Amino acid sequence: MIFGRTTDAASDSAERILIFSISVLSFIKGMQITNPNEEHKYKVRKLQITDKTKGFLELLQQLTVCDRISDEEFQGRFLELCAHGDDHVIYVIEDDDSGKIIATGTLFIEKKFIRSCGKAGHIEDVVVDSGSRGMHLGKKIIGFLTEHARSMGCYKVTLDCKEENREFYEKCGLEQRGVQMVKYFV
Repeated sequence: MIFGRTTDAASDSAERILIFSISVLSFIKGMQITNPNEEHKYKVRKLQITDKTKGFLELLQQLTVCDRISDEEFQGRFLELCAHGDDHVIYVIEDDDSGKIIATGTLFIEKKFIRSCGKAGHIEDVVVDSGSRGMHLGKKIIGFLTEHARSMGCYKVTLDCKEENREFYEKCGLEQRGVQMVKYFV
């Protein structure tokens, strides 16, 4: 299967799953292959409660501070985020061979009064494992997040990034707008 979509009949909510082989990426619009002889398969899917054991938190540590949390804390936060439904999603890419999570990104949707009670998507926490970079997995995650925002009726999607990542996000179809301001409390 190259592309697939499964539906959870119990909850009537669609979960997107993409399974692809590096060797077929040349047939996907805008994708190039770094090594056409590789036959690794990857799944793009929503975060699952079992992903803590598949290196999800270790992957986030490659992006920013991610302290150790207990299994109970992970499960509690996972269930809290699930309660938001499709308004807060975390996509991951799992390497079928190793079973490890090698890329992730988050989208949450802000409901507004402007633009006729419009919605804006916010992308956060995008990271690809250092050993898996250069295979366009980050572009794949951004594609899933932006498409999810579009399907939820968002009029725009935004993200904040470091200057050294600006060119990557421009290649993903985003453009620089304005100035980011931040105040950290911790």
